[in-house]
Amino acid sequence: MIKVGDHFPDVTFTVMTSDGPKPKPSSEIFKGKKVVLFGLPGAFTPTCHRNHLPGYRDKFDDLKAKGVDTIAVTSVNDAFVMGAWRDATNCGDKIEFLADGSAAFTKAAGLTLDLTERGLGVRMRRFSMLVDDGVVKTMNLEEANGTEESGVDKMLTQV
Repeated sequence: MIKVGDHFPDVTFTVMTSDGPKPKPSSEIFKGKKVVLFGLPGAFTPTCHRNHLPGYRDKFDDLKAKGVDTIAVTSVNDAFVMGAWRDATNCGDKIEFLADGSAAFTKAAGLTLDLTERGLGVRMRRFSMLVDDGVVKTMNLEEANGTEESGVDKMLTQV
């Protein structure tokens, strides 16, 4: 599993643009930047939609004031779902929505979560991390339900 001190995996996410889905390599996201990335099992799922994402959206200015260049969220969802979720949560340009539709990042980082019995298939474990110029500086992994370890309040103490 990805840990503090590791380089972020060389993967390609997909982002929804006004011209449709476009690839976005991790090097473009993380090189030379201080990035807060949080990941979750699924867009629109209750804890992700009501608890995890809103905290990062609502405390965007606090993270930026601490020198964060980019705040991004990722999930094993396609770019169409991630784009719809961005629009439904009124995030605008505050948070970058990175689709990991084929779970390439999830697998490379060792963050897979098998939710097949719940009808969701292979998903991503809930986490947050601070990545500085491509190197993982903090890694917060949820071991239980909720967002105590991976939520914005904890991240604000680590930036």
